[in-house]
Amino acid sequence: MIFKLPKLEYSFDALEPFIDKETMEVHYLKHHQGYIDKLNLIVQKDASLEGVTAEYMLANLDSINSEIRPSIVNFAGGHVNHSFFWKIMTPEQTSPGELTERMLKSKWGSTALFLEEFGKKALGVFGSGWAWLVALNNQFDITTTSNQVSPLSLGQTPILGIDVWEHAYYLKYQNRRDEYIKAWENVINWSSVEANIQRIERGPP
Repeated sequence: MIFKLPKLEYSFDALEPFIDKETMEVHYLKHHQGYIDKLNLIVQKDASLEGVTAEYMLANLDSINSEIRPSIVNFAGGHVNHSFFWKIMTPEQTSPGELTERMLKSKWGSTALFLEEFGKKALGVFGSGWAWLVALNNQFDITTTSNQVSPLSLGQTPILGIDVWEHAYYLKYQNRRDEYIKAWENVINWSSVEANIQRIERGPP
């Protein structure tokens, strides 16, 4: 299997003024492509990975050759995490759907309180990493991962995620991660979040 960049459903400048065009171009064309290039090199050298999806690799790390396992975490994780990230953002104005609003209210009291807690978790990530809203056994929680570790490797299903590596915001916000997080809230694709929750509630096909 040859991995490729997923199609971006909006232009590089579509998320402005919250996420700037230059950051989007570098993030998508350089960083994400870099993870894909390195993942493809690994897969081409290991016959056991032929035809295996990146998601399957991450969810079944114990079955991966231990010598390349750290690279799979980094590069398959980088590919899967970023593919998810592009879909969870939109230039359109969206609001939480019925299932999302009900779940956030039940767990955190309100959407605003959830975003406050989510923002604190994202701000508190030490170094590079991600903050996530995840589901595990139909329970929802906010969690964080370092570098490109995927929630899939922890048995979790990602519902919402923010990239807090410096490459996601430094060109515009420099070291002001808090400003980036607040700005990013304006481009959350709540329709995508709702669809992710619906898939969890339906269960496996």
